[in-house]
Amino acid sequence: MSAAKVDFNDRLLSLGLARVAEQAALASASLVGRGDEKAADQAAVNAMREQLNLLDIAGVVVIGEGERDEAPMLYIGEEVGTGEGPGVDIALDPLEGTTLTAKDMPNALTVIAMGPRGSMLHAPDVYMDKLAIGPGFPEGVVNLDMSPRERVEALAKAKGCEPADITVCILERPRHEAMIAEVRETGASIRLITDGDVAGVMHCAESEETGIDMYMGQGGAPEGVLAAAALKCMGGQIFGRLLFRNDDERGRAAKAGITDLNRVYARDEMVTADVIFAATGVTGGSLLPRIKREPGWVETTTLLMRSKTGSVRRMTYRTPMWPHDNA
Repeated sequence: MSAAKVDFNDRLLSLGLARVAEQAALASASLVGRGDEKAADQAAVNAMREQLNLLDIAGVVVIGEGERDEAPMLYIGEEVGTGEGPGVDIALDPLEGTTLTAKDMPNALTVIAMGPRGSMLHAPDVYMDKLAIGPGFPEGVVNLDMSPRERVEALAKAKGCEPADITVCILERPRHEAMIAEVRETGASIRLITDGDVAGVMHCAESEETGIDMYMGQGGAPEGVLAAAALKCMGGQIFGRLLFRNDDERGRAAKAGITDLNRVYARDEMVTADVIFAATGVTGGSLLPRIKREPGWVETTTLLMRSKTGSVRRMTYRTPMWPHDNA
């Protein structure tokens, strides 16, 4: 499959991308609360791949389910689409929050972003130290070299409020215990999440709706690129620094073409061109409602965004529950 010399038409491709996210969510809907993470993830992967291959794109998965030897489908480097269209980079998480889905906990989403070929950081599957805030602040009001306390105090000053008025979203992990303690010492509150840090970062962009002002902590680097794509559309700042625990992980970075292992990536360095982004709610939460099922029908809500225009659409899709072809 070779990338045709066709311009990236984000407007024409956006509805197709929304359909990809919708169908992945619908495929996992029957597995919400069933306790089977792998089955839910596989259902979403199968549906997302099937829908991507219907699009007139010459797509390459740059953020996916893992390296080729670890993931049979939607692996990093896999070519998707009909091949008859623009060359594009695709970042995806067919089910962000497999555990959330299995336990029917909030904020499980299907997530996908698309941009012109070569526009997204090929982040290896390692940890990334992340820091994100919403739109409307001067560049660099917070940064990764600040302590957690300094970040809270700087954001409070920029907002014209007290640290006690700031809410920070952090993944609940043992590695974050010291960070959590330091943030709480400032008087700020913390919303701990068990999984789903793409959604966690996106919450910063709509703080009036979600109540979250800042995201910080270590999570997956691929999710960091997806979150950067979302914030490129919604507005906001995100910074990421890759973290390496061993030579194997440093080797993954080299394979991805990364030579400066200490580099801090800003949003527009992780995603260098205009992108489209789609996310569909699976279990519901502050960003999107859950999939609704009623006799004979199922309904999803999808967030569809284009960074080029700054447009944000919330789209409701209602369909019969019996089998249908490429709805």
